[in-house]
Amino acid sequence: MTPDQSAFNEADFEFLMQYDSDVVLRDGSTLHLRPIRPDDKAGVLEFYRRLSSQSLYFRFFTVPKLEGEKLDALLSVDYERQFAMVGDLGGRIVAVAGYSRVEASPDRAEVAFAIADALQGRGVGTRLLERLAAIAREQGFTAFDAYVLGENRRMMDVFLDSGYEVTRRLDGGIFHVALSLEETEAYQERAAARAQEAASASMKRLFEPSVVAVVGASRTRGKIGAELFYNLRDGFTGTVVPVTTGAVAVDGVTAYPSVSAIPGPVDLAVIVVPSAAVLGVVDDCLAKGVKGVVVITAGFSETGPKGREREAALVERIRAAGIRMIGPNCMGIINTDPAVGLNATFSPLCPRPGNVAMMTQSGALGVAILDYISRLNLGISTFVSAGNKADVSGNDLIQFWAEDPRTSVILLYLESFGNPRKFSEIARRVGREKPIVVVKSGRSRAGQRAASSHTGALAASDAIADALFRQAGVIRTDTFEELFDVGMLLAHQPPPRGPRLAILTNAGGPGILAADACEANGLELPTLGDETVAALRAFLPEAASVANPVDMLASAGPEEYRNALQLLLADDRVDAALVIYIPPVLAEADAVAAAIVDGAREAGGKAVAATFMGAEGAAPKLAPIPAYMFPESAAIAMARAAAYGAWRARPAGRSPEFDNVRSDRARRVIEETIARGGGWLTLVEAQEVAAAFGIPVATARMAGTADEAVAAASAIGYPVALKAAGPTIVHKSDVGGVRLNLRDADAVAGAFRSLARKLRDRMTGAFVQQMVPGGVEILIGGLDDPTFGPLVACGSGGVLVDLIGDTAFRIHPLTDADAADLAHEFKGSALLEGYRGSGAVDTGALVQTLLRVSVMLEVCPEIQELDMNPVKVLPQGVRAVDIRMRVDRRAPRPRARRIQY
Repeated sequence: MTPDQSAFNEADFEFLMQYDSDVVLRDGSTLHLRPIRPDDKAGVLEFYRRLSSQSLYFRFFTVPKLEGEKLDALLSVDYERQFAMVGDLGGRIVAVAGYSRVEASPDRAEVAFAIADALQGRGVGTRLLERLAAIAREQGFTAFDAYVLGENRRMMDVFLDSGYEVTRRLDGGIFHVALSLEETEAYQERAAARAQEAASASMKRLFEPSVVAVVGASRTRGKIGAELFYNLRDGFTGTVVPVTTGAVAVDGVTAYPSVSAIPGPVDLAVIVVPSAAVLGVVDDCLAKGVKGVVVITAGFSETGPKGREREAALVERIRAAGIRMIGPNCMGIINTDPAVGLNATFSPLCPRPGNVAMMTQSGALGVAILDYISRLNLGISTFVSAGNKADVSGNDLIQFWAEDPRTSVILLYLESFGNPRKFSEIARRVGREKPIVVVKSGRSRAGQRAASSHTGALAASDAIADALFRQAGVIRTDTFEELFDVGMLLAHQPPPRGPRLAILTNAGGPGILAADACEANGLELPTLGDETVAALRAFLPEAASVANPVDMLASAGPEEYRNALQLLLADDRVDAALVIYIPPVLAEADAVAAAIVDGAREAGGKAVAATFMGAEGAAPKLAPIPAYMFPESAAIAMARAAAYGAWRARPAGRSPEFDNVRSDRARRVIEETIARGGGWLTLVEAQEVAAAFGIPVATARMAGTADEAVAAASAIGYPVALKAAGPTIVHKSDVGGVRLNLRDADAVAGAFRSLARKLRDRMTGAFVQQMVPGGVEILIGGLDDPTFGPLVACGSGGVLVDLIGDTAFRIHPLTDADAADLAHEFKGSALLEGYRGSGAVDTGALVQTLLRVSVMLEVCPEIQELDMNPVKVLPQGVRAVDIRMRVDRRAPRPRARRIQY
């Protein structure tokens, strides 16, 4: 269809809005990409009229006069065979790109781009190509064709640098470029690198300004506007300008009534005015050309519907202008880089420079956090109070910190996720180089999810968040204190290479407490090597214990600590060490501290922590060894770091491809079910979908009468099971609707009649199914969670699944490493290896089945809930016995002005 304004209705616009996205360009600015609409005709015509002759020539191979039918042809799209997008900056079209099906090859489309001259070279073409390729893949296209003039180097670079597989052929000065739309590993790596570079550039606009305006600055100390201004003035290496209508100067610095009145450029505006005035201030900042804003003011989405409306209007302005915003409802930002010295907060404390970056979502906790950081003497690279995260979120910041040479460790306090699936992708990539440590609130379960499948009922949001963190290598901590304990360790020591910890102490009690904490948190206390034991015995008192923990007694002094620590760290059976010192004589404490540091000097990459009376945090006399008040805290921090070290040491997983997947068969069943209104598939239909993905199933047939049941049993082969079916029967065992081990025709007929009498009109028929003896019963499930997206579940199966609640989750898509972890994470997984005389079963087949379920969720995103319970894991292979699957039409993605990478 031609996008005719009169033919469009609200549903059409809703459909198109799912393709809207706000993207970050190479220079850190943002751009709104959306499908072309009927009302764009005037804007598109104006866009082409603004293009230079060269840009028009590169696009059309001539300089056309675009009007009438020629213009209508450019706008003629049906959003299936043809699709076009525009780049919208402040309501003005600055880019047009689209594709059209090649009639001779229905799986190919010809693509073309036009970019405003002022925006060329900033990554607009690349972002449009990424979006169009994603949409084209959804529509079934596999390749793009493009025709590029030989002198159009920028367009050629977009294709060659995209990461897609590209071939090109030169003919008469025109290149025919062919791009495969497959998202290969090379493409994913290149796209991730682009996103990270763009995110870093956009955050630098906030963290590295030259001129900062404080809007709402005050001369009255104690007011937020005053404390912000004075904090900036006292350390910032650039220029700070107060903006206020209440004074002509603040502390001798000329004040201006508005940002637009400031002479010269302004890079960053920090806004602390009443919430009703914020939008007007932001409009003034945008008119001035400010590159970024930090909105301290509260009174937005955290206050209710009116506040949410005000926040939405704020974000619309920010997006339209292509700039970034932190807040609202935040405490501000800090960059301790001596070259910048930015403290745009109202906190009375500013941490010392260091290698730890932190984001807190809570502004109220910000001051307390900075106070605790100062007491620990923990060095900070950058600090962000993100507030409502209306624009800048943890995903932006993690990518910025990944590129920041001053940051080695990332700490996050989260109250919610904006885009958890993207968080998982980013954290998994960044965590390979820099540890990410999180404390997330909301562990308690306020209510039970209303769900009719086992998988849905078991999927508590915090359990899913836990799975997300584990899958992405993120270190989850339970408290703020633990967050900083782990951060302090990783800021000064390498991640332990393994779980084996040696404890060195001069007091038995603390050593025992440390040992208990180690065992409770997954650390091991290895038996020391014979050479280590003999060397320790050579200089320690006879009453000393040279087992692990090594208790040197209260008489141990500097030399004993130095020598013993060197021996422990040299032992191949030891991955890390915890040193405990309770000073019997305070005068000797400094000498012992120096000896511990000296003893750890040749640690060979092994982590060392200390419990040292009178020292906590990054104590200068123990640097670089972190000190903890109590041994339990040190042991827990070491355990969290060791688990992270194990995750980082293992190879990154891969998502395998399966040759025997019949997507067309599965799609046919799904689409037929949706055509009749969606809902639960029958067992036979669900088995057909599973079998299409190579998942072995126990053969089943539907029977409407006792005679049909007998015929089905004869065809399947005895023994069989009989399972009642009906639209109101959710869990068959709950209503007594299952009969097992039926060995002949009489047993089948009798069982059918018995179920029919018992269940009456609730039963519309029954499934006759092959019996699968032996094996371990496992639950495999899938769920389209409204917050986290598609999930894969695995746990103990059978009729007690809800009672036991022994289920683990992973975010889709799974890699082979994810699937292997998932298959071993629940408690009942011990049965897979053999238990109390039972033999081991085929765990590898279970892992493969989990991967096939992940592929199923990818190919069939309409699946809302999936229960395969039980799946029998056999000595060889698996067999899915009972499958329940609910499908529904995919709801359009709710419109949200979140940045998409």
